[in-house]
Amino acid sequence: MPPRDRTTPRPAGGAARPKSGYHVEALAKGLRILGLFSEQRPAMKLTDMAAAAGLPLPTAFRMASTLTAEGFLEQLPDGAYRPAPKVLTLGFSALRSLDLVQLADGPLRGLVAATGQTVNLGVLSGDHVLYLVRLRNNDLVTANIQVGSRLPAVRTSMGKVLLAQLDDAGLERVLTAESFAGPAGPNAVASLDGLRPVLADTRARGWALQDEELAYGLRSVAAPVRDASGTVVAAVNVAVPAMEVPAARLLDEVRPLVQETCAQISRLLGGR
Repeated sequence: MPPRDRTTPRPAGGAARPKSGYHVEALAKGLRILGLFSEQRPAMKLTDMAAAAGLPLPTAFRMASTLTAEGFLEQLPDGAYRPAPKVLTLGFSALRSLDLVQLADGPLRGLVAATGQTVNLGVLSGDHVLYLVRLRNNDLVTANIQVGSRLPAVRTSMGKVLLAQLDDAGLERVLTAESFAGPAGPNAVASLDGLRPVLADTRARGWALQDEELAYGLRSVAAPVRDASGTVVAAVNVAVPAMEVPAARLLDEVRPLVQETCAQISRLLGGR
């Protein structure tokens, strides 16, 4: 029998923990800290880091010091920490290995050529959309979104497409009150109750519109990408400046191109 990993704490009162005997708690804590950073939270003070990760301050300090020494975090002059460039090497290596990204490249570039607008491909990551591909039109004025960015799923067209695939129990597991907090555009939905009918419409029609919900002056339309089993595994959107492209034009002219691009990618993944 292999030896028990002594870094795994024994459960109190004999209650079973959903971890294998090979779980390395110190590694899990370090990964938990790396996972705290996002587009909305690019840097964190040590005290905030400890609170968000649910760690004692001395433990968080040891984890942050180790990650800094290994090149995964860097400390700013004000004492806050942020991800260091070495983190990106891990992310881009993973992205390069994804069949989805590789197979989608041609259709996505075709969509850029057909629309002249910014094109994105993303997947659901908790209650956020993780951007795997971003082909940007420099005329689009938005936040500094790039590959690896994570945006609130409830505020984005891709997020609504992906959330629409979840049942009620799944939505309640993924979304909390915090999912609707933070900066938003003038038309943002403020609660899960308000989002449910939007997701039902998205599921029925097969596409989602974001109309100044993420930020003022930004619209987008998205559709789902399916794998060989028919499961939605990603979404593609086209983002446009609201002042230049009315919602009606976005839906009439751009939406069919987005849906055809998603169908092309789905076929490349083995779908019908």
